[in-house]
Amino acid sequence: MANEQFNALLVDDEPSFRRALRTSLFASGYAAEEAANGEQALEILQERSFDLVLLDINMPGMGGVETCREIRAHGLNLGIVMVSVRDAENDLVQTLEAGADDYIIKPVRFRELLARLGAVLRRLRTGSAVAAGVLRVGELELDMNRHLLRRNGEPVHLTPKEFHLLALLMQNQGFPVSHVKLLRSIWGPEYGTELDYLRSFVKALRKKIEPNPSQPQYILTEPWVGYRLCNPLDPEYPTARPN
Repeated sequence: MANEQFNALLVDDEPSFRRALRTSLFASGYAAEEAANGEQALEILQERSFDLVLLDINMPGMGGVETCREIRAHGLNLGIVMVSVRDAENDLVQTLEAGADDYIIKPVRFRELLARLGAVLRRLRTGSAVAAGVLRVGELELDMNRHLLRRNGEPVHLTPKEFHLLALLMQNQGFPVSHVKLLRSIWGPEYGTELDYLRSFVKALRKKIEPNPSQPQYILTEPWVGYRLCNPLDPEYPTARPN
C-alpha cells in the first residue's frame, strides 16, 4: 500500500477545512477531490471512482448520514469515514447504522485520521469478516473452529457468550461496533437497549484478556456508541478513548 496512491473525496461545507485537509492528504500520498455538500458528492461519485469518502455529518441540505445511506444504496465499494463536531450519541450511532466504516471528531488529529483511513483501506482489500480459522490480535489468538482462546500462548476459559463477543470485536479489529449490533448479533434481534447487560460481559471479558482490566488496552470504550478492539502492539493504535 505504501507505493499506491488512493483517491479520496472530501465532503464538507467548510471550504477552509476541505483545502487544509486536501493539502495534508496530498502530502501523505493521497489524491483528493472536494465536494461542498451531499448532493454534489453523489454527482461526483456517479462520474468517477474513489477509494475513500471523508464525509461531514452536519451539512446543509442532504446531511452526512443520509448521504452515507445513498452511497451504500448504490453499492459502491469504497470506505466511508464520517466527521463530526458533535460528539453526540445519536449522530455517531446513526453513522454506523447508515454503513460508515468509522468516524472521527473535529478538530481532526491528522495522524489519527491517517491511521483510520489506512485501516479502512486494509479492510477493503482483505475483507473484514472471518467465518472460520484463527484470529490474532496482539497476544490474543482466537481459534474459531475449536472455540479456544490463548493469551500469550496460554489457554483462557471463556463462556460461549464471551467467546462470541470477543470474536465479533476481533473480526472488526480497529473499528467501532455499536451496542445495538453487539447485543443483537450475540443475544438476538429482540435485544438492543440492555447496556448494563453488555457492560457486565465486557467487564468480565476484560478481566480475562487485559493485563490491567482497569486500564484496558484491547477492548476500548467508544463513549455513547459501543466498543472498539485494538491491537496494543500496533503503533497506530489505540486511537479510541480507553475508559
